[in-house]
Amino acid sequence: MAEPLCKAAVKKCKETMPQTPIFSSMLGSSCSGQVQPDMGERCVDPVYQDGNLVSGSLEALIERLVPTMDYYPDRTYIFTFLLSSRVFIHPHELLAKVGQICIKQKQQLEVGTEAEKAKLKSFAAKIIQLLKEWTETFPYDFQDEKSMKELKEIAHRITQCDEENGTVKKIISQMTQNLLMALSARSQYQEIREKFRQPVTDKGTILKTKPQSTQKDILSVCCDPLILAQQLTYIELERVSNIYPEDLMQIVSHMDSLDNHKCRSDVTKTYNLEAYDNWFNCLSMLVATEICRVVKKKQRTRMVEFFIDVARECFNIGNFNSMMAIISGMNLSPVARLKKTWSKVKTAKFDVLEHHMDPSSNFCNYRTALQGAAQRSQGAHSSREKIVIPVFNLFIKDIYFLHKIHTNRLPNGQINFKKFWEISRQIHDFLTWKQVECPFEKDKKIQTYLLTAPIYSEEALFIASFESEGPENHMEKDSWKTLRTTLLNRA
Repeated sequence: MAEPLCKAAVKKCKETMPQTPIFSSMLGSSCSGQVQPDMGERCVDPVYQDGNLVSGSLEALIERLVPTMDYYPDRTYIFTFLLSSRVFIHPHELLAKVGQICIKQKQQLEVGTEAEKAKLKSFAAKIIQLLKEWTETFPYDFQDEKSMKELKEIAHRITQCDEENGTVKKIISQMTQNLLMALSARSQYQEIREKFRQPVTDKGTILKTKPQSTQKDILSVCCDPLILAQQLTYIELERVSNIYPEDLMQIVSHMDSLDNHKCRSDVTKTYNLEAYDNWFNCLSMLVATEICRVVKKKQRTRMVEFFIDVARECFNIGNFNSMMAIISGMNLSPVARLKKTWSKVKTAKFDVLEHHMDPSSNFCNYRTALQGAAQRSQGAHSSREKIVIPVFNLFIKDIYFLHKIHTNRLPNGQINFKKFWEISRQIHDFLTWKQVECPFEKDKKIQTYLLTAPIYSEEALFIASFESEGPENHMEKDSWKTLRTTLLNRA
Protein backbone atom coordinates (compact mmCIF):
# COMPACT_ATOMS: atom_id res chain seq x y z
CA MET A 1 0.00 0.00 0.00
CA ALA A 2 4.38 4.79 -0.76
CA GLU A 3 7.63 7.27 -2.53
CA PRO A 4 10.38 10.13 -2.92
CA LEU A 5 9.23 13.66 -3.71
CA CYS A 6 10.09 17.13 -4.83
CA LYS A 7 12.40 17.61 -1.91
CA ALA A 8 13.08 21.27 -2.52
CA ALA A 9 9.40 22.14 -2.42
CA VAL A 10 8.85 20.25 0.79
CA LYS A 11 11.94 21.70 2.43
CA LYS A 12 10.90 25.20 1.49
CA CYS A 13 7.42 24.54 2.81
CA LYS A 14 8.77 23.30 6.15
CA GLU A 15 11.14 26.24 6.49
CA THR A 16 8.51 28.90 5.86
CA MET A 17 5.56 27.36 7.66
CA PRO A 18 5.43 28.26 11.36
CA GLN A 19 5.22 24.88 13.06
CA THR A 20 2.94 24.64 16.04
CA PRO A 21 4.54 22.13 18.45
CA ILE A 22 1.49 19.91 18.30
CA PHE A 23 3.05 16.55 18.98
CA SER A 24 5.65 17.33 21.64
CA SER A 25 3.20 17.00 24.53
CA MET A 26 0.66 14.74 22.92
CA LEU A 27 -0.69 11.38 23.95
CA GLY A 28 1.03 10.40 27.14
CA SER A 29 0.56 7.13 28.98
CA SER A 30 -3.15 7.80 29.45
CA CYS A 31 -5.78 9.43 27.28
CA SER A 32 -5.53 13.18 27.32
CA GLY A 33 -8.34 15.66 26.85
CA GLN A 34 -8.87 16.50 30.50
CA VAL A 35 -12.16 18.10 31.47
CA GLN A 36 -12.01 21.85 31.77
CA PRO A 37 -13.22 23.08 35.16
CA ASP A 38 -16.08 25.09 33.68
CA MET A 39 -17.31 22.16 31.60
CA GLY A 40 -17.94 19.73 34.48
CA GLU A 41 -18.36 15.96 34.45
CA ARG A 42 -22.08 15.86 35.13
CA CYS A 43 -23.14 16.00 31.48
CA VAL A 44 -24.12 12.76 29.81
CA ASP A 45 -23.03 14.20 26.49
CA PRO A 46 -20.09 14.04 26.21
CA VAL A 47 -19.17 11.30 28.70
CA TYR A 48 -15.99 11.29 30.80
CA GLN A 49 -14.29 8.60 32.85
CA ASP A 50 -11.56 9.56 35.31
CA GLY A 51 -11.36 12.96 33.67
CA ASN A 52 -10.92 11.52 30.18
CA LEU A 53 -13.37 11.93 27.31
CA VAL A 54 -14.64 8.50 26.23
CA SER A 55 -17.76 9.19 24.13
CA GLY A 56 -20.13 11.85 22.90
CA SER A 57 -22.42 12.93 20.11
CA LEU A 58 -20.82 14.48 17.05
CA GLU A 59 -22.39 17.83 17.94
CA ALA A 60 -20.99 17.75 21.49
CA LEU A 61 -17.53 16.81 20.25
CA ILE A 62 -17.58 19.67 17.75
CA GLU A 63 -18.63 22.07 20.53
CA ARG A 64 -15.64 20.88 22.53
CA LEU A 65 -13.33 21.60 19.59
CA VAL A 66 -14.25 25.29 19.33
CA PRO A 67 -12.56 27.66 21.84
CA THR A 68 -14.49 30.05 24.05
CA MET A 69 -13.38 33.06 26.07
CA ASP A 70 -12.45 30.80 28.99
CA TYR A 71 -11.49 27.57 27.23
CA TYR A 72 -9.10 26.22 24.64
CA PRO A 73 -9.00 22.49 23.77
CA ASP A 74 -5.69 20.76 24.43
CA ARG A 75 -3.69 19.73 21.40
CA THR A 76 -4.24 16.05 22.01
CA TYR A 77 -7.97 16.51 21.65
CA ILE A 78 -7.64 18.76 18.59
CA PHE A 79 -5.45 16.19 16.83
CA THR A 80 -7.56 13.19 17.78
CA PHE A 81 -10.89 14.78 16.91
CA LEU A 82 -9.74 16.27 13.60
CA LEU A 83 -8.12 12.95 12.71
CA SER A 84 -11.23 10.88 13.52
CA SER A 85 -13.92 13.34 12.43
CA ARG A 86 -13.48 12.43 8.75
CA VAL A 87 -15.06 9.06 9.53
CA PHE A 88 -18.31 10.86 10.37
CA ILE A 89 -18.31 14.18 8.53
CA HIS A 90 -16.57 15.75 5.55
CA PRO A 91 -13.99 18.44 6.46
CA HIS A 92 -15.94 21.21 4.68
CA GLU A 93 -19.07 20.29 6.65
CA LEU A 94 -17.10 20.35 9.89
CA LEU A 95 -15.67 23.75 8.99
CA ALA A 96 -19.18 25.05 8.35
CA LYS A 97 -20.32 23.89 11.80
CA VAL A 98 -17.27 25.44 13.44
CA GLY A 99 -18.07 28.68 11.60
CA GLN A 100 -21.65 28.66 12.91
CA ILE A 101 -20.45 28.24 16.50
CA CYS A 102 -17.98 31.08 15.99
CA ILE A 103 -20.79 33.38 14.84
CA LYS A 104 -22.84 32.67 17.97
CA GLN A 105 -19.87 33.26 20.26
CA LYS A 106 -18.91 36.44 18.40
CA GLN A 107 -22.44 37.83 18.68
CA GLN A 108 -22.47 37.25 22.43
CA LEU A 109 -19.30 39.31 22.80
CA GLU A 110 -20.26 42.24 20.54
CA VAL A 111 -21.51 44.76 23.13
CA GLY A 112 -19.26 47.67 22.25
CA THR A 113 -17.42 48.41 25.49
CA GLU A 114 -13.62 48.38 25.64
CA ALA A 115 -13.71 45.33 27.86
CA GLU A 116 -15.89 43.47 25.38
CA LYS A 117 -13.57 44.49 22.54
CA ALA A 118 -10.63 43.01 24.41
CA LYS A 119 -12.58 39.79 24.95
CA LEU A 120 -13.43 39.73 21.26
CA LYS A 121 -9.75 40.03 20.30
CA SER A 122 -8.85 37.26 22.75
CA PHE A 123 -11.54 35.03 21.27
CA ALA A 124 -10.31 35.81 17.74
CA ALA A 125 -6.75 34.85 18.72
CA LYS A 126 -7.95 31.46 19.97
CA ILE A 127 -9.92 30.75 16.79
CA ILE A 128 -6.88 31.66 14.70
CA GLN A 129 -4.74 29.31 16.78
CA LEU A 130 -7.24 26.49 16.17
CA LEU A 131 -7.23 27.17 12.43
CA LYS A 132 -3.42 27.25 12.40
CA GLU A 133 -3.20 23.87 14.09
CA TRP A 134 -5.80 22.47 11.71
CA THR A 135 -4.17 23.79 8.52
CA GLU A 136 -0.65 22.78 9.59
CA THR A 137 -1.53 19.28 10.75
CA PHE A 138 -4.18 18.36 8.16
CA PRO A 139 -3.63 20.64 5.14
CA TYR A 140 -5.26 18.09 2.83
CA ASP A 141 -8.60 18.81 4.53
CA PHE A 142 -8.53 22.08 2.57
CA GLN A 143 -7.76 20.69 -0.87
CA ASP A 144 -11.27 21.20 -2.27
CA GLU A 145 -13.03 24.48 -3.00
CA LYS A 146 -15.78 23.90 -0.43
CA SER A 147 -13.31 23.66 2.43
CA MET A 148 -11.33 26.69 1.28
CA LYS A 149 -14.56 28.66 0.98
CA GLU A 150 -15.57 27.78 4.55
CA LEU A 151 -12.06 28.66 5.81
CA LYS A 152 -12.20 32.06 4.10
CA GLU A 153 -15.63 32.79 5.57
CA ILE A 154 -14.47 32.03 9.11
CA ALA A 155 -11.32 34.09 8.50
CA HIS A 156 -13.42 37.02 7.26
CA ARG A 157 -15.58 37.01 10.40
CA ILE A 158 -12.55 36.80 12.68
CA THR A 159 -10.81 39.63 10.82
CA GLN A 160 -13.70 41.91 11.77
CA CYS A 161 -12.74 41.43 15.44
CA ASP A 162 -9.59 43.48 14.93
CA GLU A 163 -10.14 45.82 12.00
CA GLU A 164 -8.28 48.71 13.63
CA ASN A 165 -4.67 47.50 13.39
CA GLY A 166 -5.04 44.63 10.91
CA THR A 167 -2.91 42.19 12.95
CA VAL A 168 -5.44 39.39 12.64
CA LYS A 169 -5.67 39.93 8.89
CA LYS A 170 -1.89 39.59 8.52
CA ILE A 171 -1.77 36.38 10.56
CA ILE A 172 -4.61 34.85 8.54
CA SER A 173 -2.92 35.86 5.30
CA GLN A 174 0.31 34.16 6.37
CA MET A 175 -1.60 31.06 7.49
CA THR A 176 -3.35 30.83 4.12
CA GLN A 177 -0.07 31.24 2.25
CA ASN A 178 1.53 28.46 4.28
CA LEU A 179 -1.47 26.22 3.63
CA LEU A 180 -1.25 26.74 -0.13
CA MET A 181 2.47 25.94 -0.05
CA ALA A 182 1.81 22.71 1.84
CA LEU A 183 -0.89 21.68 -0.63
CA SER A 184 1.39 22.52 -3.56
CA ALA A 185 4.22 20.41 -2.11
CA ARG A 186 1.95 17.39 -1.69
CA SER A 187 0.50 17.86 -5.16
CA GLN A 188 3.98 17.89 -6.70
CA TYR A 189 4.85 14.74 -4.80
CA GLN A 190 1.84 12.88 -6.18
CA GLU A 191 2.64 14.03 -9.72
CA ILE A 192 6.29 12.94 -9.71
CA ARG A 193 6.01 9.89 -7.47
CA GLU A 194 8.15 7.00 -8.65
CA LYS A 195 6.44 4.74 -11.15
CA PHE A 196 6.09 1.16 -10.01
CA ARG A 197 9.10 -0.79 -11.17
CA GLN A 198 8.04 -3.45 -13.64
CA PRO A 199 9.65 -6.89 -13.23
CA VAL A 200 11.96 -8.03 -16.00
CA THR A 201 10.65 -10.93 -18.08
CA ASP A 202 12.77 -10.65 -21.23
CA LYS A 203 14.34 -14.04 -22.06
CA GLY A 204 17.69 -12.50 -22.93
CA THR A 205 17.97 -10.96 -19.48
CA ILE A 206 16.75 -13.97 -17.55
CA LEU A 207 18.25 -16.90 -19.42
CA LYS A 208 22.01 -16.97 -19.13
CA THR A 209 22.82 -15.78 -22.63
CA LYS A 210 25.39 -13.22 -21.49
CA PRO A 211 28.62 -13.73 -19.57
CA GLN A 212 28.12 -13.04 -15.86
CA SER A 213 31.07 -10.64 -15.85
CA THR A 214 29.11 -8.10 -17.91
CA GLN A 215 26.32 -7.87 -15.33
CA LYS A 216 26.57 -5.36 -12.51
CA ASP A 217 25.38 -6.52 -9.10
CA ILE A 218 24.89 -4.86 -5.72
CA LEU A 219 28.35 -5.93 -4.50
CA SER A 220 29.98 -4.05 -7.37
CA VAL A 221 28.20 -0.90 -6.18
CA CYS A 222 28.46 -1.35 -2.41
CA CYS A 223 30.23 -4.15 -0.57
CA ASP A 224 29.87 -2.70 2.95
CA PRO A 225 26.71 -3.99 4.71
CA LEU A 226 26.59 -1.01 7.10
CA ILE A 227 26.73 1.55 4.29
CA LEU A 228 24.01 -0.24 2.34
CA ALA A 229 21.84 -0.42 5.48
CA GLN A 230 22.33 3.32 5.97
CA GLN A 231 21.31 4.04 2.36
CA LEU A 232 18.23 1.85 2.76
CA THR A 233 17.39 3.81 5.91
CA TYR A 234 17.78 7.07 3.98
CA ILE A 235 15.29 5.83 1.38
CA GLU A 236 12.89 4.62 4.09
CA LEU A 237 12.89 7.95 5.95
CA GLU A 238 12.41 9.86 2.71
CA ARG A 239 9.33 7.82 1.87
CA VAL A 240 7.98 7.80 5.42
CA SER A 241 8.21 11.60 5.53
CA ASN A 242 5.53 11.72 2.83
CA ILE A 243 2.95 9.70 4.75
CA TYR A 244 0.47 11.88 6.60
CA PRO A 245 -2.01 11.19 9.42
CA GLU A 246 -5.00 11.48 7.09
CA ASP A 247 -3.39 8.87 4.79
CA LEU A 248 -3.26 6.46 7.71
CA MET A 249 -6.80 7.32 8.75
CA GLN A 250 -8.06 6.15 5.35
CA ILE A 251 -7.62 2.63 6.70
CA VAL A 252 -10.58 3.49 8.92
CA SER A 253 -12.49 6.04 6.83
CA HIS A 254 -12.58 3.82 3.72
CA MET A 255 -14.32 1.01 5.56
CA ASP A 256 -17.95 0.25 4.80
CA SER A 257 -19.38 2.37 7.57
CA LEU A 258 -22.87 3.83 7.78
CA ASP A 259 -21.28 6.91 9.29
CA ASN A 260 -19.05 7.35 6.29
CA HIS A 261 -21.16 6.42 3.28
CA LYS A 262 -21.82 10.01 2.35
CA CYS A 263 -18.23 11.27 2.48
CA ARG A 264 -16.16 8.27 1.38
CA SER A 265 -16.52 9.09 -2.31
CA ASP A 266 -15.31 12.66 -1.68
CA VAL A 267 -11.97 11.60 -0.27
CA THR A 268 -9.16 12.07 -2.76
CA LYS A 269 -7.23 8.85 -3.21
CA THR A 270 -3.76 9.00 -1.75
CA TYR A 271 -0.92 7.00 -3.23
CA ASN A 272 1.51 7.27 -0.34
CA LEU A 273 0.56 4.06 1.46
CA GLU A 274 0.46 2.06 -1.75
CA ALA A 275 3.77 3.47 -2.93
CA TYR A 276 5.47 2.73 0.40
CA ASP A 277 4.18 -0.83 0.31
CA ASN A 278 5.46 -1.08 -3.25
CA TRP A 279 8.94 -0.07 -2.06
CA PHE A 280 8.91 -2.98 0.42
CA ASN A 281 7.92 -5.42 -2.33
CA CYS A 282 10.54 -4.06 -4.73
CA LEU A 283 13.29 -4.41 -2.11
CA SER A 284 12.25 -8.01 -1.40
CA MET A 285 12.26 -8.85 -5.10
CA LEU A 286 15.58 -7.05 -5.63
CA VAL A 287 17.21 -9.17 -2.91
CA ALA A 288 15.84 -12.36 -4.49
CA THR A 289 16.94 -11.19 -7.95
CA GLU A 290 20.48 -10.38 -6.80
CA ILE A 291 20.82 -13.86 -5.30
CA CYS A 292 19.15 -15.95 -7.99
CA ARG A 293 20.92 -14.42 -10.95
CA VAL A 294 24.41 -15.21 -9.65
CA VAL A 295 25.76 -18.22 -11.60
CA LYS A 296 28.57 -19.47 -9.37
CA LYS A 297 27.62 -21.07 -6.05
CA LYS A 298 30.52 -19.47 -4.16
CA GLN A 299 29.53 -15.98 -5.29
CA ARG A 300 25.89 -16.76 -4.60
CA THR A 301 26.75 -17.82 -1.06
CA ARG A 302 28.64 -14.58 -0.58
CA MET A 303 25.61 -12.64 -1.82
CA VAL A 304 23.30 -14.39 0.66
CA GLU A 305 25.68 -13.72 3.56
CA PHE A 306 26.02 -10.10 2.47
CA PHE A 307 22.27 -9.51 2.64
CA ILE A 308 22.11 -11.25 6.04
CA ASP A 309 24.70 -8.74 7.28
CA VAL A 310 22.76 -5.84 5.72
CA ALA A 311 19.58 -7.00 7.46
CA ARG A 312 21.44 -7.22 10.77
CA GLU A 313 22.76 -3.66 10.35
CA CYS A 314 19.22 -2.48 9.56
CA PHE A 315 18.05 -4.07 12.82
CA ASN A 316 20.81 -2.33 14.78
CA ILE A 317 19.86 1.02 13.23
CA GLY A 318 16.15 0.54 14.01
CA ASN A 319 15.13 0.12 10.37
CA PHE A 320 12.79 -2.85 10.82
CA ASN A 321 10.98 -2.32 7.52
CA SER A 322 14.06 -2.86 5.34
CA MET A 323 15.15 -5.71 7.57
CA MET A 324 11.80 -7.47 7.07
CA ALA A 325 11.89 -6.83 3.31
CA ILE A 326 15.35 -8.43 3.04
CA ILE A 327 14.30 -11.45 5.10
CA SER A 328 11.14 -11.78 3.01
CA GLY A 329 13.24 -11.73 -0.16
CA MET A 330 15.49 -14.49 1.10
CA ASN A 331 12.48 -16.57 2.16
CA LEU A 332 10.88 -16.47 -1.29
CA SER A 333 10.67 -19.96 -2.76
CA PRO A 334 13.17 -19.37 -5.62
CA VAL A 335 15.81 -18.42 -3.03
CA ALA A 336 14.78 -20.81 -0.27
CA ARG A 337 15.04 -23.84 -2.61
CA LEU A 338 18.77 -23.20 -3.29
CA LYS A 339 19.82 -25.92 -0.85
CA LYS A 340 23.40 -26.24 -2.12
CA THR A 341 23.90 -22.52 -1.63
CA TRP A 342 22.33 -22.44 1.84
CA SER A 343 24.44 -25.41 2.92
CA LYS A 344 27.51 -23.19 2.53
CA VAL A 345 25.98 -20.17 4.29
CA LYS A 346 26.80 -19.45 7.94
CA THR A 347 23.19 -19.24 9.04
CA ALA A 348 23.61 -18.37 12.74
CA LYS A 349 23.08 -14.65 12.05
CA PHE A 350 20.09 -15.38 9.83
CA ASP A 351 18.53 -17.56 12.53
CA VAL A 352 18.76 -14.62 14.97
CA LEU A 353 17.08 -12.30 12.47
CA GLU A 354 14.28 -14.80 11.81
CA HIS A 355 13.81 -15.13 15.56
CA HIS A 356 13.20 -11.38 15.80
CA MET A 357 10.65 -11.61 12.97
CA ASP A 358 8.99 -14.82 14.15
CA PRO A 359 5.25 -14.36 13.42
CA SER A 360 4.13 -16.48 16.38
CA SER A 361 2.22 -14.78 19.21
CA ASN A 362 1.41 -11.84 16.92
CA PHE A 363 5.09 -11.09 16.21
CA CYS A 364 5.83 -10.85 19.92
CA ASN A 365 9.63 -10.81 19.46
CA TYR A 366 9.47 -8.04 16.88
CA ARG A 367 7.15 -5.96 19.05
CA THR A 368 9.56 -6.31 21.97
CA ALA A 369 12.44 -5.12 19.75
CA LEU A 370 10.30 -2.25 18.42
CA GLN A 371 9.40 -1.17 21.95
CA GLY A 372 13.09 -1.20 22.86
CA ALA A 373 13.94 0.96 19.85
CA ALA A 374 11.09 3.35 20.71
CA GLN A 375 12.36 3.73 24.28
CA ARG A 376 15.88 4.34 23.01
CA SER A 377 14.49 6.97 20.63
CA GLN A 378 12.66 8.83 23.41
CA GLY A 379 15.82 9.36 25.43
CA ALA A 380 18.15 9.90 22.47
CA HIS A 381 20.10 13.09 21.84
CA SER A 382 21.26 12.28 18.30
CA SER A 383 19.26 11.57 15.14
CA ARG A 384 21.16 8.29 14.78
CA GLU A 385 19.68 6.96 18.03
CA LYS A 386 16.21 8.32 17.31
CA ILE A 387 15.60 6.19 14.21
CA VAL A 388 12.59 3.90 14.46
CA ILE A 389 11.12 2.54 11.22
CA PRO A 390 8.46 -0.07 12.01
CA VAL A 391 7.43 -2.90 9.69
CA PHE A 392 4.83 -0.89 7.82
CA ASN A 393 2.52 -3.75 6.89
CA LEU A 394 2.24 -4.77 10.55
CA PHE A 395 1.66 -1.17 11.62
CA ILE A 396 -1.18 -0.88 9.11
CA LYS A 397 -2.68 -4.17 10.25
CA ASP A 398 -2.62 -3.00 13.87
CA ILE A 399 -4.70 0.06 13.00
CA TYR A 400 -7.01 -2.03 10.84
CA PHE A 401 -7.71 -4.58 13.58
CA LEU A 402 -8.09 -1.86 16.18
CA HIS A 403 -10.76 -0.41 13.94
CA LYS A 404 -12.48 -3.75 13.31
CA ILE A 405 -12.52 -4.84 16.97
CA HIS A 406 -14.11 -1.64 18.31
CA THR A 407 -17.28 0.00 16.96
CA ASN A 408 -17.36 3.62 15.82
CA ARG A 409 -20.53 4.23 17.80
CA LEU A 410 -21.84 2.92 21.09
CA PRO A 411 -25.36 1.42 21.48
CA ASN A 412 -26.65 4.84 22.61
CA GLY A 413 -25.52 6.37 19.31
CA GLN A 414 -22.59 8.33 20.75
CA ILE A 415 -19.19 8.23 19.06
CA ASN A 416 -16.83 5.75 20.74
CA PHE A 417 -14.10 8.31 21.29
CA LYS A 418 -12.05 5.95 23.43
CA LYS A 419 -11.38 3.95 20.26
CA PHE A 420 -10.08 7.03 18.45
CA TRP A 421 -7.81 8.01 21.35
CA GLU A 422 -6.04 4.67 20.87
CA ILE A 423 -5.84 4.98 17.07
CA SER A 424 -4.47 8.51 17.35
CA ARG A 425 -1.86 7.34 19.89
CA GLN A 426 -0.54 4.76 17.44
CA ILE A 427 -0.54 7.24 14.56
CA HIS A 428 1.16 9.81 16.78
CA ASP A 429 4.02 7.38 17.46
CA PHE A 430 4.49 6.90 13.72
CA LEU A 431 4.43 10.66 13.09
CA THR A 432 7.07 11.18 15.79
CA TRP A 433 9.36 8.61 14.19
CA LYS A 434 8.89 9.98 10.69
CA GLN A 435 10.08 13.45 11.76
CA VAL A 436 13.60 12.17 12.50
CA GLU A 437 16.20 13.71 10.23
CA CYS A 438 18.31 11.12 8.47
CA PRO A 439 21.86 11.32 9.89
CA PHE A 440 23.39 9.49 6.91
CA GLU A 441 24.72 11.24 3.83
CA LYS A 442 23.04 10.30 0.58
CA ASP A 443 25.06 8.16 -1.83
CA LYS A 444 23.50 8.74 -5.24
CA LYS A 445 25.28 5.84 -6.90
CA ILE A 446 24.03 3.29 -4.37
CA GLN A 447 20.52 4.72 -4.23
CA THR A 448 20.22 4.83 -8.00
CA TYR A 449 21.06 1.14 -8.11
CA LEU A 450 18.62 0.27 -5.33
CA LEU A 451 15.80 2.22 -6.99
CA THR A 452 16.39 1.34 -10.65
CA ALA A 453 18.21 -2.01 -10.89
CA PRO A 454 16.12 -4.59 -12.80
CA ILE A 455 14.06 -6.95 -10.68
CA TYR A 456 12.74 -10.28 -11.86
CA SER A 457 9.13 -11.37 -11.88
CA GLU A 458 8.25 -14.41 -9.76
CA GLU A 459 8.39 -16.77 -12.74
CA ALA A 460 11.69 -15.25 -13.89
CA LEU A 461 13.10 -15.79 -10.39
CA PHE A 462 12.16 -19.47 -10.56
CA ILE A 463 13.84 -19.84 -13.96
CA ALA A 464 17.03 -18.17 -12.68
CA SER A 465 16.88 -20.35 -9.57
CA PHE A 466 16.49 -23.56 -11.61
CA GLU A 467 19.40 -22.52 -13.83
CA SER A 468 21.57 -21.97 -10.76
CA GLU A 469 20.56 -25.23 -9.07
CA GLY A 470 18.63 -27.69 -11.23
CA PRO A 471 15.26 -29.21 -10.32
CA GLU A 472 15.48 -31.88 -7.63
CA ASN A 473 12.17 -33.70 -8.04
CA HIS A 474 9.46 -34.34 -10.63
CA MET A 475 7.38 -31.42 -9.47
CA GLU A 476 10.26 -28.98 -9.87
CA LYS A 477 11.17 -30.51 -13.26
CA ASP A 478 7.64 -30.02 -14.54
CA SER A 479 7.59 -26.43 -13.24
CA TRP A 480 10.96 -25.71 -14.82
CA LYS A 481 9.88 -27.06 -18.19
CA THR A 482 6.59 -25.15 -18.17
CA LEU A 483 8.16 -21.87 -17.09
CA ARG A 484 10.94 -22.03 -19.66
CA THR A 485 8.52 -22.81 -22.49
CA THR A 486 6.12 -20.04 -21.41
CA LEU A 487 8.84 -17.42 -21.19
CA LEU A 488 10.44 -18.36 -24.50
CA ASN A 489 7.08 -18.34 -26.31
CA ARG A 490 6.15 -14.97 -24.80
CA ALA A 491 9.45 -13.47 -25.90
